[in-house]
Amino acid sequence: MDNISISAASGMRSRMESLDLLANNLANTETGGYKADREFYSIYTSAESSADSNKNLTTVPVIQKQWTDLTPGDLRPTSNPLDLAVNGDGLFAVQTARGTRYTRNGNFHISPSGILSSADGSAVQSKTGVPIALNQALPVDVLPDGTVQQAGNPVGQILMASFDPGSLAKEGANYFIAAQGAISKPATGTVVQGKLEQSNVGVAESAVRLVSITRQYEMLQKAASIGNDLSRKAIEEVARVVS
Repeated sequence: MDNISISAASGMRSRMESLDLLANNLANTETGGYKADREFYSIYTSAESSADSNKNLTTVPVIQKQWTDLTPGDLRPTSNPLDLAVNGDGLFAVQTARGTRYTRNGNFHISPSGILSSADGSAVQSKTGVPIALNQALPVDVLPDGTVQQAGNPVGQILMASFDPGSLAKEGANYFIAAQGAISKPATGTVVQGKLEQSNVGVAESAVRLVSITRQYEMLQKAASIGNDLSRKAIEEVARVVS
């Protein structure tokens, strides 16, 4: 393949990866606490090209890495007292079957066994490590520091944590897992009862990016086609017998 075709093919591949990320973001615009995935572009130069004595470097565009935009989403009021949101820095700690996970999605409920749980049934962690048991017949009040009360009596305090940038890896749509060796810090945000954090995916922005990436892909397709035509003509010229 000629350099034009190689660069165009690599560019098309990186744009396809961008479209996959964008499609996943758009699919989760209504997912509470969802954080958008984005990408860093980079230029790759092969070792063979670097060693080329003629300095004819072949560089190709690639997605260097994927990253998660942790910008907070809007807080939407609900009529459910078990819907909680974090206003500011911090994540709720949840005990899943895979271990402790962290989330901004406070769409909680009381499980059949009377435990405060996340939407998938995982127990919300308390500061003492004991699951927060609730009486379904009594109203629930949650204070800004995460203390859960029923009939004026505290029944537990929700564990919230904060991490340095880059210390969390995304797992599924709503969960984060702490990197090995990452140390959690006390959260500085406050708990807001009766609200849910919305996805931070901007629908209008995503629509503009969708059009832009699609146009880039089409242009790269044309470039690849031009490269193929040039290669074909070169072969035809070389193969032509001079009379």
